[in-house]
Amino acid sequence: MLTYRLHQLHKLTDLQSQRAYLDATGLTLSDARCLTTIGSFQPLSINRLAQMGNLNKGQASRAAQFLVDQGWVRKSDSPDDGRGVVLTLTAAGQALFDQTMAVVAQRNADIFGCLAADEQRLLSQMFDRLIAHAQGAAPEQPTDPG
Repeated sequence: MLTYRLHQLHKLTDLQSQRAYLDATGLTLSDARCLTTIGSFQPLSINRLAQMGNLNKGQASRAAQFLVDQGWVRKSDSPDDGRGVVLTLTAAGQALFDQTMAVVAQRNADIFGCLAADEQRLLSQMFDRLIAHAQGAAPEQPTDPG
């Protein structure tokens, strides 16, 4: 079953990623995901961090506060919402983000390295279509180059 195989791959890669992030950065998998999400899409609200990081709001809030407490993330009042906050990386957070993104790149190479470059591109396109389909959107059909 596809869902079983996706879940199995997810569990295996998360376990390996958890070890890689801890060894290279000292961050847990959840904290590393939050840091890379903030660094990739800043400025972010807690709600947007949760959405972009595939976390619930409580997880996103706790991870963001941990990153703030460590001095890696700055929490500022939102200019658009008087009750909200926006998250951005500090200089130290940017350095850790760069280090963490190197782990992400290595993890991608480790996970997908068994596939040829054209297979990696095709799998990426198929994942995009499956995600769009699951979200209820009409996925783009790839054009036939030849």
